[in-house]
Amino acid sequence: MPDAAHADVTLHYEVEGPADGPPLLLVMGLGAQMTAWTPEFRAALVARGFRVVHFDNRDVGRSTWFDAAGVPDLAALLSGTATFEPPYLLADMADDAVAVLDDLGIAAAHVVGASMGGMIAQAIAVGHP
Repeated sequence: MPDAAHADVTLHYEVEGPADGPPLLLVMGLGAQMTAWTPEFRAALVARGFRVVHFDNRDVGRSTWFDAAGVPDLAALLSGTATFEPPYLLADMADDAVAVLDDLGIAAAHVVGASMGGMIAQAIAVGHP
């Protein structure tokens, strides 16, 4: 189970399927580990010949956590009585995903995202065409 180093993060990832298969990157949503992609789903993709790559986003699983940033007070934010500067943005998470592909020497891939992972996938398409 390798890790990709990028900027100030380490991203834990796994790869399944044939090395010469078309690469397919799975990007999970908010707070979910890469293990949320079920073995059956990944096996079905591998059976179709894909080289499946999935990883833990920042603040999830075995990737870098930003505990020092704290947890925002959502009630105060919504009421306008507090502010919060996020430690990273979706664009940073898109860069992370591309760093995983770079670590594997993959220049282009199909990208599938679940929930917030879909937003990250869109940020990949915009920021890394």
